[in-house]
Amino acid sequence: MNAKADVIDYPGEKLYTIGTVSKLTGVGAITLRAWERRHGLIQPVRKESGHRLFTRQHIDQINRITALTQQGVRISQIRPEMLEAESAHQAGDEPDIWSDYLNSMVAAVIDFDEDRLDEIYNEALSLYSIGTVTRKLLTPLLIELGLRWVSNTGSIAEEHFFAFYLRNKIGARYHHRARSNANGPTLLLAGLPGEQHEIGLLLFALTAHESGYRVIPLGANMPLHELAYVAKKKQCSAILLSGAMEPSEKVASKDLPKLVNTAGIPVLVGGLSSVYACDEINRAGAEALGRDVEHGLKRLAEVLSFK
Repeated sequence: MNAKADVIDYPGEKLYTIGTVSKLTGVGAITLRAWERRHGLIQPVRKESGHRLFTRQHIDQINRITALTQQGVRISQIRPEMLEAESAHQAGDEPDIWSDYLNSMVAAVIDFDEDRLDEIYNEALSLYSIGTVTRKLLTPLLIELGLRWVSNTGSIAEEHFFAFYLRNKIGARYHHRARSNANGPTLLLAGLPGEQHEIGLLLFALTAHESGYRVIPLGANMPLHELAYVAKKKQCSAILLSGAMEPSEKVASKDLPKLVNTAGIPVLVGGLSSVYACDEINRAGAEALGRDVEHGLKRLAEVLSFK
């Protein structure tokens, strides 16, 4: 499986498979089908084969439904007009502010304008938490740059320019974090073997720390056979792996199962790697978290019973 298998071209839109949407939202495929058939809440695009495909708007709707159920609203009480009203209310509160930020940052990346990037990024952080900025701006921006490259409208230079900028910004913020604020379970974070990107790992480390976890990040391209020793030495509660590419067959079928067996603690995998190799990761005894940081932290808290 490759990146293009998860994002499918459609006139004027990008469509996502039900498996990818499940990973992005944390809502299982069976539940999504029930929301469509029984409650008429989600109306995905259908291919001639009958396969369901979802837009970004569908993903937003799914997240709103999840938020309503977490507030105590029964799924049978939710109506499509409620979702439309909530969307309009949110738009009224913040009229396209995140779209404006996103478009401005894309323009700055295209122009390789670091000063403009700084201006927009600092403004967003002055108004919102790092978790909100990550979810509503940085993650969509990384996706947008990736889509530009896949569609040949952007360049690798754009991705590298922004990745270098963001790595330095997040790294500095992580370095100056208030360590006394984190007294929860200790997490060992590492990039999968062969993985050269650290952005997702840094974002997760920073957001996890602000959620109360203690974190030990080992960086990208980490041999899995060394992790169990470090985790035991530092009394870690879980090992979090991250990647943006499909893990090799050796990693998925040999190294990862061995790590699960020797670590004695939960092993979880996030980022695009967990979308590409979801079945292989689960067969190894680890858990695929998807690429959404907030959903990953929520699932991690459930696994560790951490509130």
